Amino acid sequence: MDRHFDEELQSLNEKLLRMARLVEESISLAVKSLTDRNEALAQEVLTREGPINLLDVDVDEECMRLLALRQPMASDLRFITAGMKIGSELERMGDLAVNIAEVTEDLLRVPPLKPLIDIPRMADLAQGMAKDALTAFIKRDEKLAREVCLRDDEVDSLNDQVFRELLTYMMEDPATINVAVGLILVGRHLERIADHATNIGEDVIFMVAGKTIKHHIEEIRRAAARTE
Repeated sequence: MDRHFDEELQSLNEKLLRMARLVEESISLAVKSLTDRNEALAQEVLTREGPINLLDVDVDEECMRLLALRQPMASDLRFITAGMKIGSELERMGDLAVNIAEVTEDLLRVPPLKPLIDIPRMADLAQGMAKDALTAFIKRDEKLAREVCLRDDEVDSLNDQVFRELLTYMMEDPATINVAVGLILVGRHLERIADHATNIGEDVIFMVAGKTIKHHIEEIRRAAARTE
């Protein structure tokens, strides 16, 4: 019975890894489709949405089945509950890659507004966070997961910078509004990918160490205790 349970946990792990690989590839292709102005790459991203969604459902169903039938304890329980949340984060990241690809298809129909500088930098950071968050999951690496969480502010700062610059373009020349709005959306999608990578990092920390760090919860609890 125990060996069979181990095999079930390994099967769940492998599904999450397959999903992670597809999502990581989708993000990379979506960004490359924008920077290279390559519609074929954008189309390839769209074809990956179905397989990612199927894996998301499979992971959810497997986690629910294991929780209901196996009644896992301690680290196994944390792995299953974290796996369910990580699957959801990966599915959202895949959706955001699709969103970038769809915006790219629209942007390819018009001349570029300006050379892309900050958006590729954002993309590199967001992709790096996603890759490291998934590596932290694979290796059960709490230290790397914490490092991912710390990098989110840098992506947020770049996103604000992109928004301010593109807003200036729109104010100076209304003819640039459609393209600028598209690029603002890309920046927003990249920022959200970084957010989901941060969430995965937090889930890995919970899975490995049994610690919850989201929302700076320990600071909130200490502050609440002082007011009691």
